[in-house]
Amino acid sequence: MERDHYIVNGLGNENIKTQVKNALENIEGVNKVCVDLGRSSIEVAYNNPATSEQIKNCIESTGNTIQY
Repeated sequence: MERDHYIVNGLGNENIKTQVKNALENIEGVNKVCVDLGRSSIEVAYNNPATSEQIKNCIESTGNTIQY
């Protein structure tokens, strides 16, 4: 199982948290999503066929920006 951690700009409230979490959980292969509003972070545990690129695109498609 892969595990990625992202620092994300734009995680401002519970609605955004729920929107991002639901979007990520819809990706086939994603096992667990933890969104921490206090730290503005998202941790995703996943297996194939999910990819890191797919997860990044999903986060950014919800209107958030990943810090690189």
